[in-house]
Amino acid sequence: MSSYKELLSQIEVLKQQAESQRKTEIAGVIADIRAKMHEYGISIGDLGAAGRGSRSKGMTVAAKYRHPRTGETWTGRGKMPKWLQAEVNTGKRKEDFLIA
Repeated sequence: MSSYKELLSQIEVLKQQAESQRKTEIAGVIADIRAKMHEYGISIGDLGAAGRGSRSKGMTVAAKYRHPRTGETWTGRGKMPKWLQAEVNTGKRKEDFLIA
């Protein structure tokens, strides 16, 4: 009977063999897909993979918060800016900086 350490060693060897085999098979599959795409004149766009980005990416959004002294603004999207985080840390509320 094998010891626990021997079994773990065998598992590691099998994992490495499986990953090597996977890479070999993937290379063959990719070559087959490329050949079929070329044969039938299929593009990446035909597969529906293109254009999956956000519709709103790059759109300008109006500022929602403004610092009364510095005039810095924030849209309310993404990470809270340092100026607002500093104000919140002093006990103020984010809503105190809403633009009317």
